[in-house]
Amino acid sequence: MSVGTVSGVLNQRSTVAEPTRDRVQAAIADLGYVRGAVTGTLAPHWHRNGFATWLFQPAASGWYPDKAPRKARPVPVLAEPWPGVPVRGRNATGRADACWLPVAPRLTPHGLRHTYKTLMVELGTPATLMDAQMGHEDGAVQARYAHITPAMTERLLDGLTELWSAALGKRRGLSPGSPVAVLDRLLREDAP
Repeated sequence: MSVGTVSGVLNQRSTVAEPTRDRVQAAIADLGYVRGAVTGTLAPHWHRNGFATWLFQPAASGWYPDKAPRKARPVPVLAEPWPGVPVRGRNATGRADACWLPVAPRLTPHGLRHTYKTLMVELGTPATLMDAQMGHEDGAVQARYAHITPAMTERLLDGLTELWSAALGKRRGLSPGSPVAVLDRLLREDAP
C-alpha cells in the first residue's frame, strides 16, 4: 500500500476505493495509530525543530504565525480524537471540523519560566536552589555561603509533584483520555 493511498484515507479523499479504505482503516486500528501523535525524537533544543513556531505558539494562541507567503491563520483541527488533532496538508481548513482555541492569551515559552519561578517562590524554595533551577549564576557574597542540600531539592520535588498531581486530576475531570499519547497514559495510570 502506498503512502499516498494511506494519506488519502486519513484525509478523507473520495478517490480511494471502499475495499482499500477498509483495509487501511483495519491496519490503523491494529497498529493503534493515533493521528497527530508524536513520532521519532525531538531535537535537543526547541529552537532547532520549530517547536515554538509550529507547536507551542499555535497551541497557546490558536493561530499559526504570519510567515511569508502565508498570513496568520487559525489552527484547523479534526474533532476526533478529542480534543482535536491539527489538520495538515492541502485543503486543511476544508477538511477540519473546528479550530483550536488558545490555551492562554500571550503565553510564551519564556512566560513559562516566569510561572516556574513563581511556583518555586510559592513553595518556599531557597534562593540558591531557584537560581540553579533557572540556570542563573549569582555572583553575590551570599551565594558563596549558601549551598543546595538534598533536603532542599527533595522539598521542591515533593511540592512540584503535588501540584502536578492536582493539575492531572483537574485535567482528568475534563476528559479521562487524550490524543496526546504521554498524557493519555498518565491520565489512565493515575485514574482513581
